Amino acid sequence: MTIEQIKEEITKPEYHFLGTNPYLAGNMMLIGLGGSHAYGTNNENSDLDIRGIAHNTPSYILSGRDFEQVVDVPTDTVIYSFDKIVKLLCEANPNTIEIVGLKPEQYLYISSLGEEILKNKQMFLSKRCIRSFGGYAFDQLRRMENKACSKAEQEKYVENIMKSIQNAMYDFRTRHYEFPEDAINMYLDDSVKVPGEKEIFLDITLHHYPLADHYGIYSEMNQVIKDYKKGNNHRNTNAITHDKLGKHMMHLVRLYLMCFDILDNGEIVTYREKDHDFLMSIRDGKYLDGQDQPTKEFFEIVDEYEAKLDRLKETTELPDKPDFKKINEFVASVNERIVKNEI
Repeated sequence: MTIEQIKEEITKPEYHFLGTNPYLAGNMMLIGLGGSHAYGTNNENSDLDIRGIAHNTPSYILSGRDFEQVVDVPTDTVIYSFDKIVKLLCEANPNTIEIVGLKPEQYLYISSLGEEILKNKQMFLSKRCIRSFGGYAFDQLRRMENKACSKAEQEKYVENIMKSIQNAMYDFRTRHYEFPEDAINMYLDDSVKVPGEKEIFLDITLHHYPLADHYGIYSEMNQVIKDYKKGNNHRNTNAITHDKLGKHMMHLVRLYLMCFDILDNGEIVTYREKDHDFLMSIRDGKYLDGQDQPTKEFFEIVDEYEAKLDRLKETTELPDKPDFKKINEFVASVNERIVKNEI
């Protein structure tokens, strides 16, 4: 489906809610493509996903309310509120940050406020993308690998769990009371329960630390372990059942590639033109074996990406956190102009 065809598609009655929904009518900031069409990895069977941003009404702004998002399931459309998209962009959420990295022609509508969001998108970038992009990709790919782990590979299995917990720990400080970087030390050592196996150990030094946050940290670590023990989650099982594992693998690799662009160049590149052939080869099953499982070669590619991500953690010029001062000033400016009807 071409851009022209897509623009024609969203004029059909099923998309009229974009102009009639009370949260959206007259408040749209931008509308763009989502999913495979946004990445350039679509084929003749790909669904059309629409994503957008709309600001709150003056009454909602003044009363501190937020509609958060409008979801239309039949058309696979999600429109985020301005307030919610700002929060998600600050966290480098992969499913939303891509909306500010489309090619110009992939935007179906942009208001003057939408242009301001795109012009100022760099202020949202930070090292948080390491967890949100790289961490998610690592967790999902390693779950694929761990399905086939034999008992002889128990150490590798435990190491993967540890790295997933470390990925989760990267942004503990955004959700829990702050603690020194060296307060929690995690490592593998000989198991105290099962001879010949490895186990994860913790050395923790926390003083005058809130009990609720202490419990929260342990709970999140424990949840990672539980997720691994569950084996395949519903989504992965469904992907395999419907011969979509290749597509799932492709999108996980895409996350790494997008993260590299953010860390190395400070750019959000949603449309993967240079990577198109490589990504489509993954989608088409090049890296699946005769049992429809990821090949050793695929995991070697992932290992290379993980090593590159580790290097970029040290060399990137991005800050640890987004520029919250600039972001807050931008949000205040936008909301003030909306309330004053100056847009």
